[in-house]
Amino acid sequence: MKRIVIVFGLISGVISSALMFLTLPLMKNGTINFDNGEIFGYTAIFLSFLLVFFGIRSYRENAGGTITFGRGFSVGILITLISCVFYVASWELIYFKLMPEFAQGHMDKWATHEIDTMRAKGASDSAIAEKKAQMDKMKEMLKNPIMNSAMTFIEPFPVGLIVTLISAAILRRRTPAAAPIVAQAV
Repeated sequence: MKRIVIVFGLISGVISSALMFLTLPLMKNGTINFDNGEIFGYTAIFLSFLLVFFGIRSYRENAGGTITFGRGFSVGILITLISCVFYVASWELIYFKLMPEFAQGHMDKWATHEIDTMRAKGASDSAIAEKKAQMDKMKEMLKNPIMNSAMTFIEPFPVGLIVTLISAAILRRRTPAAAPIVAQAV
């Protein structure tokens, strides 16, 4: 199990990190904005977690064609955790070392976008003031690397958990698959 988890976790993590780094230029030039950013981001996260399915399937095939839901879940969640570590490490590197002015400026733009959206929808001044206070508190929290890591981990993990649950359910098999019957020519 260890080898499969490590291999598929590393591949998933590398894909997750690569997609994050590849989308940064699109965020900088405005191609990915706040309105479509979640779609791009969660699509990239989901794509990286497809390796969970393939990892569980590989484990099942190497275990004689059988796997319980529990074992499938264990394999999948470990792959998910490795991938999430890559995701968090990539973001921390971007946020604090490679592009701190972009990452922190992005938070300021996001806060402004949220306030402008509320104003456009006719929100009250008190609701806008409350949202602004929340956004200021969040920006302050994100300056702490531990809080930043925890909040970043919360982005991909639920997606990985859902993919793990579905994959473990689909791939569970208590008895080995029957060998296909091959018709012979007479």
